[in-house]
Amino acid sequence: MRAVLASDLLEILVCPKSKQPLVYFPKGEAGDDEKAEFLLCPASRLRYRIDDGVAVLLVDEAQELAPDEVSRLVDRAKALGLQVP
Repeated sequence: MRAVLASDLLEILVCPKSKQPLVYFPKGEAGDDEKAEFLLCPASRLRYRIDDGVAVLLVDEAQELAPDEVSRLVDRAKALGLQVP
């Protein structure tokens, strides 16, 4: 079983572009795959990957999302009971 990002780390992590809080999807968008974990910044519309438990918070390597995709992911996070800033 993979380790998830520590909650105390999540409290201080912010998007390097916008300096806004991130939404952590510990089991991916579907909520059932620990290998699909990622971080989302709704403010900058960036999705950051997590490689082997390490958040890759590099703006140049983040995936930029369309506004409607960000809204859908925020709604999905809420439905999964994830903490949304």
